Amino acid sequence: MSHPPVPGPPPSPLAPIDHAVARLEELDHLDVAEHPARFEAVHAALTDALSAVDRV
Repeated sequence: MSHPPVPGPPPSPLAPIDHAVARLEELDHLDVAEHPARFEAVHAALTDALSAVDRV
């Protein structure tokens, strides 16, 4: 008799924040000219994460 699959833990609500911060750790490996685009992308990701708090 087979058992139904057991779901894993729910995704961490901090995962998007952790991912955004991890993208900042890659700055040392990018040309300085690429930094503004990375900052903008991280800012957008953090803004989205903060907006999601209102939907919780």
